[in-house]
Amino acid sequence: MSDETRKCHENRASRRTWRGLAGAAALLLAGLAAAPAATAADRHPQQTRRGELVSVTPVADRDAGAVRAFLGGQDVAADSVRYGVRGYRLTYRTADPYGGPTTATGLLTLPKGGAHHLDLVSDTHGTMVDRDYAPSASEDFGRVPSYLNASAGRAVAAPDYLGLGGGPGPHPYMDTASSVTASVDMLRAARTAADRLGRPLTGDVYATGFSQGGQVAMALGKALQQGVDRHFRLRALAPVSGPYDLEGQEMPALFDGRVNDVSGVLYITYWLVAQNRLHPLYKDPSDAFRAPYASRVESLLDGSHDQEDVVRGLAPSVRRLLTPAFYDRLRHPSGAVLDAMRAADHTCAWKPDVPVRLYAGDGDTDVPIGNTRTCARTLAGQGTRVRVVDQGAVDHFGSAAVSAPQVVRFFDGVRR
Repeated sequence: MSDETRKCHENRASRRTWRGLAGAAALLLAGLAAAPAATAADRHPQQTRRGELVSVTPVADRDAGAVRAFLGGQDVAADSVRYGVRGYRLTYRTADPYGGPTTATGLLTLPKGGAHHLDLVSDTHGTMVDRDYAPSASEDFGRVPSYLNASAGRAVAAPDYLGLGGGPGPHPYMDTASSVTASVDMLRAARTAADRLGRPLTGDVYATGFSQGGQVAMALGKALQQGVDRHFRLRALAPVSGPYDLEGQEMPALFDGRVNDVSGVLYITYWLVAQNRLHPLYKDPSDAFRAPYASRVESLLDGSHDQEDVVRGLAPSVRRLLTPAFYDRLRHPSGAVLDAMRAADHTCAWKPDVPVRLYAGDGDTDVPIGNTRTCARTLAGQGTRVRVVDQGAVDHFGSAAVSAPQVVRFFDGVRR
């Protein structure tokens, strides 16, 4: 769920491979950058389509050595790195939680080498409160899966989600439906951009994601298998440490000590403020939050504050954050609170027709491993054979750092 800030220095770009492609890409990008002022959809708004590409902006160019250095700085194994990578921020058209038109951004990462036609990895990120920490905006831990998978020879589409990166408005945190919509539309925008950049996509999609993104990856996989877009075929699923069971695992863990206080306060505050825009959880923040926190929660979560600032502005524990009545309401959910939880649950209640691996860690006090075990049992109940990869006594980010290279190898094996 939450992300940490770890910066990587810029490295010089490699020009030893795909030199002709690089020149062609530069010419294409010059035209693409002007697209917002000239698209037919801008002239004729009624013709705007979900997933329509608005603009492409180069944001990264790393040779293989620079990719290895970046991954090493994040304590991630770099054995699978074969190519350098180029990254592009895509702006595209999508829908808000109410079905209205909006835009979103995301990161498309392409290998500097390998096959001409590329398989596509969808990587959905974990919880972040600062819009400028999104994959297309910041070269931090959130780019690890993109760089790993692209350097192994696949294209990677990493949506920022609504309201993060360059997207307008607040982020509808843990609203599964709109996260899937933004993710599907990012795949569509990536297909257009990759084609224009001279690296067309095969249509095969491998879905992964960490924390919040693990839950989104499961829901996205279901949508792809059900044919949400005929251009894409789901090939494998590999989510990491996702909160798949809010009602039965994640919410109870806030109150029984399985979730640490700092993360618990951040998650429940973010969830309540975001979900209250979609569900009638409370009429006024003071109905849910104690003073002085009630007067500041919405401004702290406006997308302009980093995680440390948000945590400093909140209570040291969930009990001291919430009013007694609302604390009890979350411990014994019903009505709108329960509806909001269940709207995010059941992402594992389907039968994938592709290989599935679930990754998690026993030492995770952000998203306890019980979430993954519930998901595995649910999938098994649908007749799906699924392997749970228990990474042992690692924490939340440790589970991501250890799992990400393993996911690459899993995808390699599926493709063969």
